[in-house]
Amino acid sequence: MSSVRSRGYGSGMAGEGEPDRNLTGMTRRARTERTERILVARLEELALVLERSGAPAESVGRLLESASVATINAIALNLLSEEAANEIWSGAAERHPELSLRRAA
Repeated sequence: MSSVRSRGYGSGMAGEGEPDRNLTGMTRRARTERTERILVARLEELALVLERSGAPAESVGRLLESASVATINAIALNLLSEEAANEIWSGAAERHPELSLRRAA
């Protein structure tokens, strides 16, 4: 911790996180599960915004495209399998049809 503090982190001020706390190891499975949860939550949030705003899908297309690109990146970084990504997007599209044509694969 002293090396972390010497770089100006972890000065102990109220509201500060513990930077070295993020250095603890995370298993590959935990990382994958976390990535899956984040993607599911993001797609649900975007779908709800589309539904509640009444805006046409095109007006929020960039946000959905961003989620699609993030999915592709997660697959490339081996944080998510292609099969899991397809299942997540398919499930979201079943619950929210406006998402069905939005995934750039």
